[in-house]
Amino acid sequence: MSTYANLVFDLDGVVYLDGIEVFGAGATLAAASEAGCNVLFATNNASRPRADFVARIADITGYHATVDQVVSSAMAAASVLRTDECVLAVAGPGVSEAIIDGGARLATDWHEAETVVVGLDLEMTYQRLRDAALAIRNGARFIATNDDSTFPAPDGLWPGAGSSISFLTAATDRLPDVVAGKPNRPIRTLIAGLLDDGPTLVIGDRPETDLATGQAEGWDTVLVLTGVTSDPKDVPDEYTPTYVIPSISNLGDLIGL
Repeated sequence: MSTYANLVFDLDGVVYLDGIEVFGAGATLAAASEAGCNVLFATNNASRPRADFVARIADITGYHATVDQVVSSAMAAASVLRTDECVLAVAGPGVSEAIIDGGARLATDWHEAETVVVGLDLEMTYQRLRDAALAIRNGARFIATNDDSTFPAPDGLWPGAGSSISFLTAATDRLPDVVAGKPNRPIRTLIAGLLDDGPTLVIGDRPETDLATGQAEGWDTVLVLTGVTSDPKDVPDEYTPTYVIPSISNLGDLIGL
């Protein structure tokens, strides 16, 4: 039996790198479920709807999750919106879906936007950034799904949502009013609402998001070295993890799967 009731996995850099499975990820996730663990996935990647993450996990690793196991920074951003609030989404379809599911409305023109939500957008254009800047300068709230400057891919680190945030901060002289993703309270609240009774372990590759999330809630943490962080010596002291393992494939031996 596992020593942890709840396992909260990051995705990019932990379970897969873009479309490539981190070796042993599928087998580890299956073993965790078979051991009775409550397996959850918490990602700062806001570009995809939850169903897409579920399909992606299955296609890449063979592990069949449900949408109820996935928490994204898009959902966290939507959780701080008011019902019927008019929102300009400068992000991927995951953000648009979360906004609508949460009861807010999508703006069709920057002039009507009460809030701008910015996240990772793999099809970002200058026009979208321009409209966001104009809306923010017009008084709209500025919400970031997350402020990760990069995200890991097989060929290196790609620009993340934080890169778009930096563009808009420079263009508007405004910092985001809310950053919703890890390690901030909006996403931590969503994760906490899905936990079973018993100890929780957060597994991630980025100290300032994954490890910080666990530490803020008193949960144990595991740093894997397959994503953003490849050397544990690079981890700042304030984010020192409970454990360090080379890869998700080593998790079973660590916690008794």
